[in-house]
Amino acid sequence: MAMHCNMIKNWSTKMPEGMDLEISQHPLTLRRVVNLIIATERLKSSASESLMSTEFRDENLLSIMLENIVEERVIFERGSAPPDQFSRTGVHQCNVTDSEQRSLVLVKNSMELHAMMLQGGADDRKVHLNMSTYVHPAPSIEARIVALGIKDTKLFLSCHKEGDEATLHLEEVEDKDSLLNISSGSDLVRFLFYKQDTGLNLSTLVSVPHSAWYISTAKDNNKPVEMCLESSHRHRYFKTQRQI
Repeated sequence: MAMHCNMIKNWSTKMPEGMDLEISQHPLTLRRVVNLIIATERLKSSASESLMSTEFRDENLLSIMLENIVEERVIFERGSAPPDQFSRTGVHQCNVTDSEQRSLVLVKNSMELHAMMLQGGADDRKVHLNMSTYVHPAPSIEARIVALGIKDTKLFLSCHKEGDEATLHLEEVEDKDSLLNISSGSDLVRFLFYKQDTGLNLSTLVSVPHSAWYISTAKDNNKPVEMCLESSHRHRYFKTQRQI
């Protein structure tokens, strides 16, 4: 109690004229005591000019305290992705057919995917895709973000645009881990597509960097899978069946 009285007495003699210091009886943490001491010292210097006037009011004191005591804290959630980054959340194998029930077949000579109606016994030609899913801090509630790789290869589908035309490519990715986290400003976004599902168990696959362009198949059999605009007469819907 003696120390408490001495603290009040010492501070009271140093306080600027016209100001009083009141100590509450609530227990204080060490951090609060330190903040109180620092605030008092700052108040002595910063309030001196204002106290020269008899118009010093509670608003002045509050302003001084806010300027000297209030601290700004910016908290980042640990493990969350930066606001401009797509982060992969999982990979699963799926079988993909177009709306005409045609399977995807890899034509190695041209490095293209063709949509083809396969006869019995030719299922070994069918391409299975590894579909990687991604999360973004501002996700769309209507579409998922995916990357599409051909099973047992290093080949991934990508969309490029030159001039007014977007084209679909198969690219070999040596380091698949490079697609774990993709910055929105990176050239790697060419591998990302919006997968938008419908109530008919069908989905569209739209390029992320070129959002007007869809992966599509031709009306005729055994033709390349290409990008197209919504106004095109090509088939834009696919059935993706997850493999267990």
